[in-house]
Amino acid sequence: MCHVIVTCRSMLWTLLSIVVAFAELIAFMSADWLIGKAKPSSSEDVDNRTGGSQEPYHPTLGIYGRCTRISHMQFPRRDTLCGPYAENFSEIASGFWQATAIFLAMGIMILCTVAFVSVFTMCVQSIMKKSIFNVCGLLQGIAGLFLILGLILYPAGWGCQKATSYCGPYASAYKLGDCSLGWAFYTAIGGTVLTFICAVFSAQAEIATSSDKVQEEIEEGKNLICLL
Repeated sequence: MCHVIVTCRSMLWTLLSIVVAFAELIAFMSADWLIGKAKPSSSEDVDNRTGGSQEPYHPTLGIYGRCTRISHMQFPRRDTLCGPYAENFSEIASGFWQATAIFLAMGIMILCTVAFVSVFTMCVQSIMKKSIFNVCGLLQGIAGLFLILGLILYPAGWGCQKATSYCGPYASAYKLGDCSLGWAFYTAIGGTVLTFICAVFSAQAEIATSSDKVQEEIEEGKNLICLL
């Protein structure tokens, strides 16, 4: 018989697991890892309402994507175009970034799997007599290690030709040059920290769902058990 067990700690762990997976996925897909040096506005970049020049813009560069401003042939207007600069894996700008993409993708796949499984922990608390919370916590710890490896390798690729075109000739491995770090990089770091917090907190979720109070309510024949 399936017992639906809901506790504050298990629900908090589930929500954090989902948030971490989405945060890492969004960061990985974003082009806002590096913010390039400001590009000066040309004489065509004129604000139609004020007649003055628009402010210089900052192109952005991600692991496999970029955002830049393009001009229209028929109109004195410029739009920002975002998309992948690499059509396949081998075209990613740096070997270090290729390794980063692999490690981050592996970590994110594990996190997404755990996030999906965590939704069903209200009904299923064990797999082959092993706590599903402990198994998921172990997987989250492994995912966190993959994410750390990816984030450590990522700055080593700042000296590639693609990065120097955005960050200037002084950019090199672990040196930003004229660039600055974008929100995606910080989101990835924050998600990695939360990944390890989730891994540790999974033990608390397991304790909460296997407590004496839960067992007492199961013995009383309750199918829906909600505890603070």
